[in-house]
Amino acid sequence: MSDDQMPRPEETGSSPGEDMFLIRRQKAEKIAQSGKSPFGRAVSGLQDCPSVKKAFAALPEGDTLKAKIAGRLTAKRVMGKSLFANIKDQDGFMQLYVQKNVVGDDRYEQFKDLDIGDIICAEGEIFVTRTGEVSLRVESFELLSKALRPLPEKWHGLSDTEQRYRQRYLDLISNDEVRRSFQLRSRIIQEMRDYLCKRGFMEVETPMMQPLAGGAAARPFKTYYNALNCTMYLRIATELYLKRLIVGGYEKVFEIGRNFRNEGMDRRHNPEFTVLELYEAYSDCRGMMAIIEDMICHIATVVFDTLSFPRKDGVSINLSRPWRVVTYHDLLREKMGADWFELDLATMRDKARALGLSIPDAMNALEITHEVYDKTIENTLIQPTFVTRLPAYLVPLAKHCEDNPELVDVYELIINGQELSPGYSELNDPIEQRARFDEQLIGRGDIEGEVNRIDEDFLTALEHGMPPTGGLGLGIDRLVMLLTGEPSIRDVILFPQMRPLA
Repeated sequence: MSDDQMPRPEETGSSPGEDMFLIRRQKAEKIAQSGKSPFGRAVSGLQDCPSVKKAFAALPEGDTLKAKIAGRLTAKRVMGKSLFANIKDQDGFMQLYVQKNVVGDDRYEQFKDLDIGDIICAEGEIFVTRTGEVSLRVESFELLSKALRPLPEKWHGLSDTEQRYRQRYLDLISNDEVRRSFQLRSRIIQEMRDYLCKRGFMEVETPMMQPLAGGAAARPFKTYYNALNCTMYLRIATELYLKRLIVGGYEKVFEIGRNFRNEGMDRRHNPEFTVLELYEAYSDCRGMMAIIEDMICHIATVVFDTLSFPRKDGVSINLSRPWRVVTYHDLLREKMGADWFELDLATMRDKARALGLSIPDAMNALEITHEVYDKTIENTLIQPTFVTRLPAYLVPLAKHCEDNPELVDVYELIINGQELSPGYSELNDPIEQRARFDEQLIGRGDIEGEVNRIDEDFLTALEHGMPPTGGLGLGIDRLVMLLTGEPSIRDVILFPQMRPLA
């Protein structure tokens, strides 16, 4: 009995899904009783569907081509003593043509009894149908895995967002564009690795569980290490460990891995996210700007063969160089007036509130200024923009600008209205670093117990001497969003965090 012959729910008193499961399980048991396994073993000599089609197109006239392919059955159309079916593998699909007089009566009936979603292997000669479809005339086939549960009713367009994220495997089966996006993500990361390794950077791994969550200001996830009898934190950044390696004598290091921040979730934030961090001795903020600009352009060119990425609203993001470089203060002056930094606190407050911002009376001038930047300026920077010379209180691990100790020598790379990459001239003065850590703790509550303690081991490392160093981070999830045009971070993370089902 095939799915289209399934009893109606009112006839059985159960749901269609339960009926399908029972019918398919009975089929699997019947196959097992015949001495064959409904869940087969490895097969060799397979070709992927696009390669077969390409090889067939290149055949000299008069030559024939045999092929052996495997994949999931996605369509089946019975036409008396013959049938057409579609098989889909990772890279494409192939039409199958099954004839009773070729495979035999019994095998033909067995193929007819296959269900959509079953995984099979088929072998035969490639030909072109009268409608021009390159197809495989099946001479033999094998069931490799019986699908006990059916694909979604509209397998070719699974659209329920909640189901797509919770059952990503169905999303990948059903939506070709989704599968393509994740294949592109893999290529982007691989190209990133190749780019850095070819330029002398060494890939390293640093601890994900740390006694102190340092390198950024964020609430960490906490766990307990039984063997060491102590509280540990999932890392919020790799920075402090990578800098220890610079102290140790490695001059170019990078890490691609997961960070964890126990904070909010929205279309740009996931508590578990992937980042690149790299550090280069004897470099600075400008060296990092050169690397990130060149690397992103390189990846875009190699993987996508373009530097122009259109948004759904018709605006195109153009990665062509050189990218704009503008100071934080100049952006504020453009938005709020040339005299913004000369205004008294009350006037600043009033002008910010006039923009519709929530500005409590307790906010100081620096906090008001950054609220204006964060809420009304950053999201307007669509084309690639390096925002430089930020206030020192925002970045406690960076060097002061030589001409102004209230600013730090850093950049924030903004593309499509969101930060993609921060880069620093790293602070290598251990005395100044300790003072910055102390300042950072003033007025802050003791978040998650020990997390706000100063990392004494890191300071000890700096006291042994770290060369002038440039460092940068890159949000890989956000980069993939930009290059693939996906609107939400959940669309570029295979298994995003979800609220547990009740």
